[in-house]
Amino acid sequence: MMNKISQADKRRKVIITLESAYPISTDKANLAIIGAGAWGSALAKLASHNQHKIYLWSRRLNVSLEQALKDADMIVSAISMKGVNETAKKIQKIGLPQQVIIVTATKGLDPETTRTPSQIWEANFPDNPVVVLSGPNLSQEINHQLPTATVVASKNIAAVRRVQNIFASGLFRVYRSSDAIGTELGGTLKNIIAIASGVCDGLQLGTNAKSALLTRALIEIIRIGTHLGGKTETFFGLSGLGDMLATCSSSLSRNYRVGYGLAQGKNLEVILEQLPGTAEGINTTNVLIDIAYREKIALPISRQVFLLLNGKITPEEAVGALMGRDLKAEF
Repeated sequence: MMNKISQADKRRKVIITLESAYPISTDKANLAIIGAGAWGSALAKLASHNQHKIYLWSRRLNVSLEQALKDADMIVSAISMKGVNETAKKIQKIGLPQQVIIVTATKGLDPETTRTPSQIWEANFPDNPVVVLSGPNLSQEINHQLPTATVVASKNIAAVRRVQNIFASGLFRVYRSSDAIGTELGGTLKNIIAIASGVCDGLQLGTNAKSALLTRALIEIIRIGTHLGGKTETFFGLSGLGDMLATCSSSLSRNYRVGYGLAQGKNLEVILEQLPGTAEGINTTNVLIDIAYREKIALPISRQVFLLLNGKITPEEAVGALMGRDLKAEF
């Protein structure tokens, strides 16, 4: 009698097949990965798989930023939003050759300037190519060698192709785009919706409610995202809808866990103490509402998340406010 193949064995077989299906690029590079958290470590693992040389830096590691950057052909920034400005200024003081590509993999908005990470890097390094990397990329799944896809985006097509070739493998499919701001905003704004999605599941509102929430949320993201310079089609891609689907249904998502915890009556501070890392959606929500007021853009779902995070309403009241809005045409 044949032995049954376990699910783990089946998965291992798929992984081996995928790893061997895609040729490793002969274009080798020295990568300085800034940020040694879950996301930075996952990106380091992906690049190491393709046999690139990795210089990992964080404040916790016993290596200076200058040492990490010394021989780098490419900088990959995987730090939290609050550290982007400070780190960019530090690197600016050290100095950076013009041929070094800066890849930003941070999802967030700066509370002081409302800029995205790529806009901050471009302002500090106007002569260097800046590439955005974003997609449905849960770091824990990547660390378990589960297949995924992402988008790299910049107006500098040569830089995009280089980043694409450096990271692409049988387990990590990399698409390219020229819409950097749209790619970045899709990954950033969906963190707000992930909080709302966690609330929906935490209140056990069902599949109908969650489907309605995600559909209307995508329209909301497109409304503000295109206003800020992104292309509509980008938000239907991996860095928009794709990232939203991954983050809004997974307990691996920190933002989803924030919403789920709030729906169960937990205090926000307690929830954050129990999270392994930063839930960028909280800061993003506050900054986005400032932008919405400034630009006079209606963002009903994001506004309810804002009120909930700031203790102005309960999860139940947030749902009631959305369901009780004036009737109108869908489009």
